[in-house]
Amino acid sequence: MTIVDARTPDPKKFLKGATGDWEIVIGMEVHAQVTSEAKLFSGASTEFGKAPNSNVSLVDAAMPGMLPVINEECVRQAIRTGLGLKAEINLKSVFDRKNYFYPDLPQGYQISQFKQPIVGEGKIILDMPDERVEIGVERLHLEQDAGKSLHDQHPSMSFVDLNRSGVALMEIVSKPDLRSADEAKAYLTKLRTILRYLGTCDGNMDQGSMRADVNVSVRRPGGAFGTRCEIKNVNSIRFVGQAIEYEARRQMAILEDGGSIDQETRLFDAVKGETRSMRSKEEAHDYRYFPDPDLLPLEFTQAYVDDLAKDLPELPDEKKARFVKDWGLTPYDADILVAEKISADFFELVAKGRDAKLSANWVINELFGRLNKEGLDVTTSPVSADQLGAIVDLIKNGTISGKIAKDLFEIVWIEGGDPARIVEERGMVQVTDLGAIEAIVDGIIAANPEKAEQAKEKPGLLGWFVGQVMKESKGKANPQAVNDLLKQKIGLE
Repeated sequence: MTIVDARTPDPKKFLKGATGDWEIVIGMEVHAQVTSEAKLFSGASTEFGKAPNSNVSLVDAAMPGMLPVINEECVRQAIRTGLGLKAEINLKSVFDRKNYFYPDLPQGYQISQFKQPIVGEGKIILDMPDERVEIGVERLHLEQDAGKSLHDQHPSMSFVDLNRSGVALMEIVSKPDLRSADEAKAYLTKLRTILRYLGTCDGNMDQGSMRADVNVSVRRPGGAFGTRCEIKNVNSIRFVGQAIEYEARRQMAILEDGGSIDQETRLFDAVKGETRSMRSKEEAHDYRYFPDPDLLPLEFTQAYVDDLAKDLPELPDEKKARFVKDWGLTPYDADILVAEKISADFFELVAKGRDAKLSANWVINELFGRLNKEGLDVTTSPVSADQLGAIVDLIKNGTISGKIAKDLFEIVWIEGGDPARIVEERGMVQVTDLGAIEAIVDGIIAANPEKAEQAKEKPGLLGWFVGQVMKESKGKANPQAVNDLLKQKIGLE
């Protein structure tokens, strides 16, 4: 499948308006919390869920005379992320002060990066249902997070929790290459997967460690960019899709009614499923950026970058390509398996030295299906990779049929134990004695002579006979032997 230029107008993605087609233009700014035990410029803990204001150093609280000191681990993680995004790594970058007032910003400014970020242009490839789309990454820069205002703790006062103040964030800015809500959701999903593979962000959106600001505008297909609105701090992939759909329709309605779009920051109300105005959108000059005088330019060598590149894990795109090429999986199955690194690792343990397609089928359909139903994941699976691999072995060598295998899976799920021993102790071995199977087949045909005659004209009826034989044998008959004998007896060969 060829990679499509995301910027080429695609009628399939246009929205139908009262006065014609419209094209959505979407760019995303994702704030990803860096996986690090300490904050960006202090040694305070980043542990989630601690009591308010318990993870706060004098630097985080902006006490007079306190100076920031860069945390090298955060720098390493940012470089590794840039490498994972196939991006340019800038050997020299500068930290700036972004000035604005907010009650939970103790310094009165945020230390960020403006004109000289640590990571430059990169790309993310999206595997959409009918095409592969390349989305450009504009930049990645490091910055410190603000604290959190709590408005529901007291009837007349707001409180401030500074636990997040100074936590290291990577702001990953896409180019305005996204053209639909589905692409935006796929982009955020893929980015989250890459970060989790790299171990540079845990991607837990429900804990606030990954948030998305979504810039949305509409235009006539192929026309000039429209005025964009930024939907701030969306904390779920599903909500990103809903917010884009609503905002695009809102802008279309205004423009078709002869109005104009105000550039502004909006919030998404998940309960009402709509966006609402928060404030007029600031421009860069409103923040009065200037280089932070307390921090020297950040410089490192190409050798430092190369050493980090050597230790990168196999990333989702490379893993998927290997699963398809070496294991013979379909792209669809490979996509499911590589979505989470732990799932891909589990599959490889099951498939090692075995039939990979059969292994994938059991991991995806039986195991993942049951885990989803029970609200579990691979880390809490009652069936281990070794146990599932043993079930695959028993199917492959003909000891049990697929039907028996499902019964066996249920036993292992509930009771545990060695699948091979369970099969032996409970008499679950597949019947391969052709004489015994032939006797059942003869009996079923004799009891249903009219259906047997019909099957000669309608071979599809063979499936009914197979089902009856399997029922009679309590699922123990070898399905292939049943099929072959029925064809021979009915005269379909």
